[in-house]
Amino acid sequence: MAIETLLQGTLDLLILRTLALGPLHGLGIADRIAQVTRGSLQVKPGSLFPALYRREADGLVEGERGGSKSGRPAKLYTLTKAGRKCLAEEKRSWARAALAIEGVLGMERG
Repeated sequence: MAIETLLQGTLDLLILRTLALGPLHGLGIADRIAQVTRGSLQVKPGSLFPALYRREADGLVEGERGGSKSGRPAKLYTLTKAGRKCLAEEKRSWARAALAIEGVLGMERG
């Protein structure tokens, strides 16, 4: 499933959660999400990088230029203190939304 089919804001949550585990380059974030979801979620660069730039502009992640494993220039992203706070809030919000959706999906037909 492409990430574009998920709820708006979900990609931002996935990025923040992934970076909570440690710094990564952009495509490393996409690879980690694919790995953790066993390939169920594929984040395309056209979705990933605009989301990273938004989070960077918001002060939730920081990007620092450096090299990648391939030797090409790349940006290494880290989660900021504000990003950690936002992640905690978003996780609580996601849990509430998931419960609400489960309630709707579990409704019995009358």
